[in-house]
Amino acid sequence: MLKLAAKLRQNFGKKVKAERAAGEVPAVVYGEKKETKAISVNLAEFKKVLSQAGESTIISLDLDGESHDVLIHEVQFAPLSGFPIHVDFYLISQDKELEVAIPLIFEGVSIAVKELGGSLVKVLHELEISALPKNLPHDIKIDISILTDLDSQILIKDLKLPAGVTALADPEEVVASIAEAGEEVIEEVAPVDLSSIEVEKKGKQEEAEAGVEAETEEK
Repeated sequence: MLKLAAKLRQNFGKKVKAERAAGEVPAVVYGEKKETKAISVNLAEFKKVLSQAGESTIISLDLDGESHDVLIHEVQFAPLSGFPIHVDFYLISQDKELEVAIPLIFEGVSIAVKELGGSLVKVLHELEISALPKNLPHDIKIDISILTDLDSQILIKDLKLPAGVTALADPEEVVASIAEAGEEVIEEVAPVDLSSIEVEKKGKQEEAEAGVEAETEEK
């Protein structure tokens, strides 16, 4: 399991400018019926973890000598540099199922594309699933070799999901299909929220604005 060190913080609002200048990213960690805590993480270390875990892989957050299983729920990025300026970590319970959007990875070779001149249309790029934390996959692989004809489709019900994983979308929804040459190809992306839990994060907006302000001053 990926690990990330964190520490409690006292700086809020515009005071976080110095914190960011020191290579720290302001963050909060919270969960259902859990107290929200203001923390910070090292920017370089967080970027490494984010690139490997994304928002669908559990990481171990080391805070005050204790390890907490969390998901990266939301990341705010500075508009100019693209650097993370605030992170939400969501505490999980190992015995409670989570609803998470998992990235889809398309693999293999489609005869309809290679030999018949068709175009692969990726309708979905992620799939909302429900699973216990121990069963959460990092991604879901889609074998496009079954697309052998110009009218071939892959539906959600056709997917081979890992044990303990349940798709939450309509089983008849199209994941990928083949478009004939000359057809207009439109790929859709279905945005899905990680969690419907809304948590009050005091000072979060001020911190985001301070991050933008600090970045502007540096230009």
